[in-house]
Amino acid sequence: MKLRVRILRQTSRLDVLGEDPSVAELTEQIRDQLLSGHGLGPETDFSLSLNGSELLSDSAQTLSSCGIVSGDLICVLLPQSAQPVTTATTTATTNMTASSSANQNQNQQTDSNTSNQPSFSPAAPLDPEDPDPIDAGHVTSVWEPMLCCEAEEGGAPLSLELLHQSAGSTCPSDTLMVAAHLLMMETGFIPQVSPVQVSTQMPAGWRSPGGVFRLQYLHPLCGGAVVSLVAVSLGPVLSINTTLKVTENVETPRKLCLEPSSYVTNEWAGGSAAAAFRDLRKLSRVFKDQLVYPLIAAARDGKTCL
Repeated sequence: MKLRVRILRQTSRLDVLGEDPSVAELTEQIRDQLLSGHGLGPETDFSLSLNGSELLSDSAQTLSSCGIVSGDLICVLLPQSAQPVTTATTTATTNMTASSSANQNQNQQTDSNTSNQPSFSPAAPLDPEDPDPIDAGHVTSVWEPMLCCEAEEGGAPLSLELLHQSAGSTCPSDTLMVAAHLLMMETGFIPQVSPVQVSTQMPAGWRSPGGVFRLQYLHPLCGGAVVSLVAVSLGPVLSINTTLKVTENVETPRKLCLEPSSYVTNEWAGGSAAAAFRDLRKLSRVFKDQLVYPLIAAARDGKTCL
């Protein structure tokens, strides 16, 4: 399982070992592999959270039972007394400097520009030609936004960029549905289609003539429940309806109306996702809070979760 771990406002990727690791095992792996790289000693107390406020308090619980899937962001919460250990960080930086003369020149230039900053030197930006930098050393600092809720104006996650390029949008509603599909996957929903290239291409049949969109999903925590998402363009508004189906019982827990013009720019046709979308953070919050999370809660109320 590959997770993203945020410590002191810096995000790293971590390849978590084991078939179904527990919260305790994740904690120890973070302690062994990540703390020193952020100037923290191995004895540092910390807690883990998915949303930055609710703690993963049961250390014996498995990550899958907590609803954690590959790609999720884990927040490391530190007490106010925890401060980076400068000496440990300096030693790590020195070792990195001695590794090659090219790195030495780069580090010297970085040190001259950041003399008033902590001595920790982040890893280089991800190489767009290398889609999986984790394999090189298990941990790589990530500076690009990984989720829509992390995107600043003028930026977009690579996952959204790939979907946007594959969609071939013909109108702003198409473009908005691409983002909606990604937000469903960010919260653990799995498209009910062949998993091949599902993260880089829109599912087959997602768009119908007349401005109608249809998508179906499963969720690992909701057993056999099938979630259908149907959206219709109604003038300047995109009406999104979700249907939760469990055996013979069907309920429609939530409906959400969005204005594409609020989140899609005039650059939606072609170009990059960063230019096509605006206010991705707000879109993520509204879509998840008003549609996705109530949908998962409805599945729990219907005793559909494992």
